[in-house]
Parts: sequence; C-alpha cells; structure tokens
Amino acid sequence: MAQQRIPLGRILGIPIALDFSWFLVFTLLTWILASSYYPSQFPDWPHGRYWIMGAVTALAFFASVLLHELGHSAVALRYRVQVRRITLHIFGGIAEIADESPSPTAEFLIALAGPAVSLALALASHLLQQWTAGIEALSGLFKYLSYINLSLALFNLLPGYPLDGGRLFRAVLWAFTGNLRGATRVAATAGRGFAFLLILIGAWQILSGNLGGLWIVFIGWFLDNAAKAQLQEGVFRDLLSGHPVAQVMNPACPEVPSTLPLQQLVDDYILTGHQRCFLVREGDRTTGLVTPQRIRAVPRPEWNHQTAGGVMLPLQEALSIAPDASLWQALQRMDRDGVNQLPVIRQGQVVGMLSREDVISYLRTLADWS
Repeated sequence: MAQQRIPLGRILGIPIALDFSWFLVFTLLTWILASSYYPSQFPDWPHGRYWIMGAVTALAFFASVLLHELGHSAVALRYRVQVRRITLHIFGGIAEIADESPSPTAEFLIALAGPAVSLALALASHLLQQWTAGIEALSGLFKYLSYINLSLALFNLLPGYPLDGGRLFRAVLWAFTGNLRGATRVAATAGRGFAFLLILIGAWQILSGNLGGLWIVFIGWFLDNAAKAQLQEGVFRDLLSGHPVAQVMNPACPEVPSTLPLQQLVDDYILTGHQRCFLVREGDRTTGLVTPQRIRAVPRPEWNHQTAGGVMLPLQEALSIAPDASLWQALQRMDRDGVNQLPVIRQGQVVGMLSREDVISYLRTLADWS
C-alpha cells in the first residue's frame, strides 16, 4: 500500500498522505465546480476564473476533510490511542486508528469529533460568506464550503458503520452491554443494511435516468465492504485471541555468523532453504536480525563484500513479541508497525520467529476446523 500513497508530511505527529485515487476525485470535483456551480452563481465571470476557483475550492474542500479527520485523531491521541496515518482518497479521507478505544466514552467522543469539526467549519464558512458578500470569489467559496461541510457532517452521522454515526451507535451499544465485540457485530450488520439501502436508492435513480445515482451505488458498495471487513476482523480476532504466539512461531529460526557475505547468505540460505529471516550471531550471542528487505537495500555488486553483520537490524532495536502473547496481538503489532516478522523473545533470549505468513496460514487452519 505504501507505493499507492504520496506522503505530505506530519500534523500532530501523524503522517499525512495522498492516495493516487485522490487525483481522480480532485479533477472531477474541479470540473463540476468550474462547469456548474460557479457559472450558475456568477454567469459573467471570464471562463478561466471558473477553473481557477474550481481548483481552489476543491483544495479547500479536501482541507476541510483533513480537519475532519484531524478532529478524530486529536481526540484519539488524547485517549492515548495511536493513529497510524491520515490518507486523503477518492471518498474523502480516513484516519487509520490503530487500536480500539479504551472505553465507550472514548469511542463516542472520538467518533463525534469529526462531525463536530465539520459543523464548526460550516458555521465559520457561513459567517465568512456574510462578511465577504461584496467579494464574489470569496463569497462563492465560503458559500460552497458552508454547504459541503454541513453535508459532510450530516452524512457521517448516518447510522452506517463504519461511518461516524455507526461508531456512535456502537459506542452506545458497548456502554449498555459491556461487550465491544457484540456491539461491533450489531453496528456492522446495521451498517451493511444501510449500505444496501444506498445501493437500492442509487439503482432506482439510475433507472429513472439520473446517472448521479451511480455515485450513490459506489458509496453504498464501499460502505458494505468496510462493514463486512469489520465483521471479518471480529471473526479473526475471536479465532486468534485464544492462541499464544508460542503455538505458531518457528522455533528453529536459522542463525548466521555476522561475517557471512550477503552473496553467500542469498545463495546458501534464501535460494536453497527458502528462508525469509535470519538471526545474526557474533560469537555465542545473538545480536541482530537480517531480512530480505535489508539485503535488497544493498546494491547487488556489493553483496560479495558486505556482511550480514553490516546490514543487520540490532536486536535491541527490533520489534519483538513475547511467546505468551496472543496471535491477534502479534498480528496487530505487525500491521501497526509495517513489519512481516517478529522475533519471539523470552527473558532476553530469542526463542523463535513469528512471520505474518505463519499467522495467516494458522488462521486458515482454524477457520477450516471451527
């Protein structure tokens, strides 16, 4: 996924990125604003001004979406919930929150923060529209931002999980039942029902000759897939949570001497033994970790001269997991930190290696026999 994003920097320590699909919707929105909204509001403008203001307004809209997601993120950080990144994409944007909220109250406030920011932006834009009534370009910009932020807030408050309204619904269910997993299942199922309703509405509009219904169908399809993913995640969590890392880890992770040239490591271990991760030994101590990614970072002509010890990740800097941790916790950590394997460490000693492939293969086995 990293190749599909363009990093923009950080706000509040959170990485901000553009998905490539953003350019499609930015172009489409600019065209709609330049060919429809601004000509209807200001018919006497020069043609070029419509396109300039269309692009400026589209950028302002996505700035509003970013502020909406930052609202969620700021409250999440307040409750010490990690936010991986915020990505702007074809459907607007998403804050990727790494962990579940610690309580129903936290979940409720995190979900409410985004729509609250959008409502505040709608009110501020409405006031700015009044104050700039004599300046056509600014008045038209703030009028659109007032409308679109109000629409963004109201749409997100609809009870279709994982929309903000669906998350609010889940928080209320969680508070009453004390069961987060059950609340998630109910909210996600309701979210799928809402998504199918959108698809039906969109299909009816298409059959009535309104091609704008295609967008509603697309949104319904997106929401259905998101809700279905939440239901599947709950199933995976239930399957993996009761099983410790020690049950799946590879206890025979190969060790290589720190002086081993990379070319020999590739020829004798990776190509022959199909191994994907190696512990590096110096004397009688395990000191680091070598992965194919670290080897590929070295230009191939240098493989005969560079050693495993020269490219290893020192063990004290590597992410690790305890053998009695749950497989779900391990998978979350891999996903959160973008790694494909974790050393399994007990009392400072490496006792095995756990890879993402090991967990997924075991998950398939559990699903087959459940």
